[in-house]
Amino acid sequence: MSHQTILVLDFGSQYTQLIARRLRELSVYSEVVPFNVPIETVLAKKPAGLILSGGPRSVSETGAPKCVPEVFAFGAPVLGICYGMQLMTDALGGEVRRSGQREFGHAHVRVSPNGPAGPRLFSRLPGQLRVWASHGDDVTAVPPGFRVAATSATAPIAAMEAPDRGLYALLFHPEVAHTDHGIDILRNFAFEICGCTGDWTIASFIEEATGRIRQQVGSGRVVCGLSGGVDSTVAALLIHRAIGDRLTCIFVDNGLLRYEEARQIRQRFAEKMHLPLDFVDAADLFLGRLRGITDPEQKRKIIGATFIDVFERRAGELGGFEYLGQGTLYPDVIESASVLGPAAVIKSHHNVGGLPERMRFTLVEPLRDLFKDEVRRVGRDLGLDPEFVVRQPFPGPGLAVRIIGEITRERLDLLRSADRIVAEEVRKAAWYERLWQSFAVLLPVQSVGVMGDARTYEYTVAIRAVESLDGMTADWARLPHDLLAAISSRIVNEVRGINRVVYDISSKPPSTIEWE
Repeated sequence: MSHQTILVLDFGSQYTQLIARRLRELSVYSEVVPFNVPIETVLAKKPAGLILSGGPRSVSETGAPKCVPEVFAFGAPVLGICYGMQLMTDALGGEVRRSGQREFGHAHVRVSPNGPAGPRLFSRLPGQLRVWASHGDDVTAVPPGFRVAATSATAPIAAMEAPDRGLYALLFHPEVAHTDHGIDILRNFAFEICGCTGDWTIASFIEEATGRIRQQVGSGRVVCGLSGGVDSTVAALLIHRAIGDRLTCIFVDNGLLRYEEARQIRQRFAEKMHLPLDFVDAADLFLGRLRGITDPEQKRKIIGATFIDVFERRAGELGGFEYLGQGTLYPDVIESASVLGPAAVIKSHHNVGGLPERMRFTLVEPLRDLFKDEVRRVGRDLGLDPEFVVRQPFPGPGLAVRIIGEITRERLDLLRSADRIVAEEVRKAAWYERLWQSFAVLLPVQSVGVMGDARTYEYTVAIRAVESLDGMTADWARLPHDLLAAISSRIVNEVRGINRVVYDISSKPPSTIEWE
């Protein structure tokens, strides 16, 4: 089944896929394509509209990414966001100059009253909006035929439009949660301007994903990497729905799991989920290969390569599989490599990119186009128990990215104990489902403490708790002081080897959620 589609041209913004996510939240299917996609490809997809993403470059720089000029006259509405606005201005005869004052963070824009209805992007919205800006260039003159749609204190042209040509642009980011009424601006573009009706739903995704899996796999067999988290669980359920007993799930204990997690997963999937599960204890292999490694990227790559080694060996022992099922999501992809455009690489993930050339599996990734909250909605529709649906994300490399420095069994035990206390207290205080993630990080820092009459010289733990809709942006959670006090008190009293607890109050951006 084909859906009304809005294409997003990726010019390298870390928010590019978030634009697509917001549109799908409105039940409008959106697909991300490279900025230099041929116009023939655009026309073949018959999009209802086109969005030009933001990006880190300046349009005046040598080698700055630019789309083909036909994009601005191919027959469907076009919305430029930040760099997309600057590119539209530059391509169509306006003026773009370096900002006298770079605008990053919150800004206030005033909507210009153009005619009785006002600018179409801001239809039925307040005359002043608090928005999220991130740009070093300003539009100082709109192209011929455009009119100013909004202004701000530092940007005289914060939005512009040429309705008769179907061209619209914003100097701020409506896709991020920090922009007031950002989703309404995108709704106006999708429904009022592009004429979309909202024909893409989670139910339609499930049916189409099931069909795609059947078509891809044919009569083959799939081995699925089951971690026990939401992503791999939902991926396994979708694959099982499509091919039944030709799926075998393998759970690998890499020695980097949370407190008693391996035991709980074996029991849970055998008794509750009834998914075919093969258990492999590979903790010694993983920890042996990680011995002496402190670089975060090296850790991830070693874990990824070892994960594949274990799968290849065990799959061969079980009888030959052609396909490997994984719960890869959109954020995994955008933060790992510029697969859809020139987005900067932040960090690699163990389940995307960099797979050994000798790997004999073809990947089956039914969730690759979804964000975490969409995966949870799929899980609910598939009948997944609430405890699985609300489970907080856990990184593929496990506790390896929550131990700063070398990974040892002693340090893993310390972190597991501290992390268990965080989870227990957060659940007890009814904060678990309010948070995107909450966990402990073991730091390579020892400090002096006093317990009883004795001097101690022990490790420091950082507590990380964030609120987010999809993991692309996140804000540190304002946990109650009583909750933080309870966590700290229990850790320093119950975990021998830790005598200090600190709380991380960094948001994403500029920080990432995980420390490594």
